[in-house]
Amino acid sequence: MAEVHMPHAGESHAPETQHEDSDINLGAILGFLAGLTVACVFINFLVWLLFTYFSVREARQVPAVYPLAAQQENRLPPEPRLQTQPREDLRELRVHEDEILTTYGWVDKNAGVVRIPIDRAMKMTVERGLPVRK
Repeated sequence: MAEVHMPHAGESHAPETQHEDSDINLGAILGFLAGLTVACVFINFLVWLLFTYFSVREARQVPAVYPLAAQQENRLPPEPRLQTQPREDLRELRVHEDEILTTYGWVDKNAGVVRIPIDRAMKMTVERGLPVRK
């Protein structure tokens, strides 16, 4: 049978640490990385040439002129149109409404219909009272 050897106190049986030199081929890895770098630079150069070619080709092309579109440049689209400045439009609307509600003016001059300020109309309603049914 095999004998089991127990180390004595103070005696170390740790083997020397070593490594294999044949595990990787460092030259092949560095060669692959160099080839990969050269390929990347070459591909980037080809893409740059392609984009330069496309830019020159586009610059040479004359844009197509559509005769019907040329006549439509200043024409407004049909109603309803989108508001380009909604806040300014709302401010103008409120100013106009305030003017109508706070001033005297003709509604229909031929029929003799006038408008009065809303404050005056409320005072007149309080003085005269509201119409009631019998």
